[in-house]
Amino acid sequence: MDIKRILLVEDNANDIELILTGLAENNLANEVIVVRDGEEALDYLFRRGIFRLRREGHPILVMLDLKLPKIDGLEVLAQMKSTTDLRQIPVVILTASREESDLISSYNLGVNGYVIKPLDFHEFVDAIKSLGLFWAVVNQPPPGSLPAVVRE
Repeated sequence: MDIKRILLVEDNANDIELILTGLAENNLANEVIVVRDGEEALDYLFRRGIFRLRREGHPILVMLDLKLPKIDGLEVLAQMKSTTDLRQIPVVILTASREESDLISSYNLGVNGYVIKPLDFHEFVDAIKSLGLFWAVVNQPPPGSLPAVVRE
């Protein structure tokens, strides 16, 4: 069986490294797919372009930055939540934005969580560890997500 996938949509290389470190520190066996802009995220989710032949099944979680090249995070979120096959996928915004308008827009579009990236390295890693543990282990993923690995 395939392992649960997490889609990370982030354009900042340092943040990608911190997020992957936080997830790895929980010893999660999830596959993390990293895309660096909103267009790539939508291509992955809709199985088009370079992702047209990717394995079937949706990620159990999308970790989405707001300020992205090409297509911003709010537009990615809007397209996901307006598409029947994608609207059930949990989305957590990971952003440096403290703008109330971004927070309100995200929740109006159906986001499942909004996390402001801590500036402190250890706080950032701890926040990601908590998110990863909840969404990859505790939370029951929506139908259509890849099943967990069966351990015997």
